[in-house]
Parts: sequence; structure tokens; C-alpha cells
Amino acid sequence: MPSKSSQQRARQAETAETAASLPSVAGALWPSLRDEAAQAAGERLLAPLMHQAILDRDGFDDSLAQLLGRKLGDAMIAPAAIAALAAETYRTEPDILEAGAADLRAVRERDPAAPDLATALLYFKGFQALQAHRVAHRLWVQHRRSLALHLQSRVSEIFGLDIHPAARIGRRVLIDHGTGIVIGETAVVDDDVSLLQGVTLGGTGKLTGDRHPKIRRGVLIGAGATVLGNIEIGEGAKIGAGSIVLEDVHPYTTVVGNPARVVGTRHVGMPALTMDQSLPPIDYMI
Repeated sequence: MPSKSSQQRARQAETAETAASLPSVAGALWPSLRDEAAQAAGERLLAPLMHQAILDRDGFDDSLAQLLGRKLGDAMIAPAAIAALAAETYRTEPDILEAGAADLRAVRERDPAAPDLATALLYFKGFQALQAHRVAHRLWVQHRRSLALHLQSRVSEIFGLDIHPAARIGRRVLIDHGTGIVIGETAVVDDDVSLLQGVTLGGTGKLTGDRHPKIRRGVLIGAGATVLGNIEIGEGAKIGAGSIVLEDVHPYTTVVGNPARVVGTRHVGMPALTMDQSLPPIDYMI
């Protein structure tokens, strides 16, 4: 009878083989990106950008790495060096590239302001900042923390978002608009979450250690909402714009206000996917 360790190794090998056989999200998106860029290049002033960013690139990995280099490079660390860092990240950890491709697809599916993939890739700073964070997070895990913090600082300067490189963020995450987003060091954002502008996932200011929110799958957090402390926002919850959340939120519930309170009854589905920001009737006033 096989030992438990050999059975575990067999399961891991089977899982890796299954993952390798799945179609690449990045590869699937690339033909569409090239078609969209070719069409946009018909605008004479945009043609050099479309060629440099997409049409002359070898694939989605090359395109995204060059974009991050162009956006985040400066006199101290050249754009080519940032691009090479990102390219090495995608080469050694392709899951990071796949997460970026999944984010791009999520933007196209959820944001009505994204007419195509190329627009989101080239112009949406929430998407771009998240991809820079993914590279910075890898550096943080590798204990290359000064370089990770440099990328965080550049993202803050260029895009107006502040995401600590230690924060853990899942796939298919939409950061809509992006301006004013703050995500703290021990925050966790699971898959299929949508955050609008001005959202803060912060600490209470008096604790150390694990002190930031845990945002579970399918959560939608409206513009200007503030979620503070080591609390959990349950799967499928909806946080109304401008709310101040200081306590756990149960799954599939809607909260709004300062302090946030439950309104309406439990819903079904994932509000982050539908981007439905409407609220049930509210029977109280602050």
C-alpha cells in the first residue's frame, strides 16, 4: 500500500499536470489585444504607442513588463531595469502573469468604461497599480523588501494608490478608478473582489501585528468606504459608499452608514461581479 507521503506527492503531481494543461488566460487575451491595438493605431498620434506597448511586443508578459517599466522607471532605477524585473517575475512565476491577465479580463467584464482590453491595459491606473503590486509582493516574500517598498512608493507617486507590498490580493480583482485606494500591510483581498475609488483597508492606529481587514470573495466596496481593523467582510457582502466599517460583516449582507449597519435582508450572488451598488430601503438616518 502506498505511503501517505507518496500519495500526497502523487496528488501534487496530478494537480500540477492539470494546471499545466489548462489554457493560459494571458495567451487567450493576447490576440484580442493585438487586434484592438492595430485598430487604435489608425489614429496617427497613437500609432507609436500602440506599436511600442503591444504590436511590437512578444506577448502579454512582454507588454505588461514594458508598461510597468515605462510607468514606474525614474532617474534612479531606469525603465528598462523595472521592465526586466517584471519580466523575470513572469518568467519564474507565471501564476503572477496569469493573475494579471485574469484581472484585465475582470475589468473588461465589470467596468462599462472599458470598451476593450487594450484601453484597460494602457490607461486604467487601478489595473496598472495592482500589477505593480503583484511584482512588489513577490519581492517582499523574497525578503527584497527595500526594492518592494521602492515600487510601492513609485505606485503611490504615479497612480495615487498606496498598497503595502505585504498585502495579499487574489485574482480577478477590480480596482475601479483607483484614486485614493489604501490597502494596509496585513490586509487580505480574496478573489473576485471589486473596490471603488477612495476605499481604505486600514488599521485602527493603535495595534501592531495582524491589524487589517480580510475581504472575502465577491465583496463589493463602494467609493470612499473605510474598513478598519482585523475584521472580516464575509463572502458576497456589499459595503455602501462612504461607510465606516469597524466590525465583522456577515456573508451576503449589505451594510451602510457611520458606523455601518446592516440594511435589508440577505441577498444572493456576488455583488462584485454585477457591480450593483444600489441599496435596499434604509430606515434610519445618521
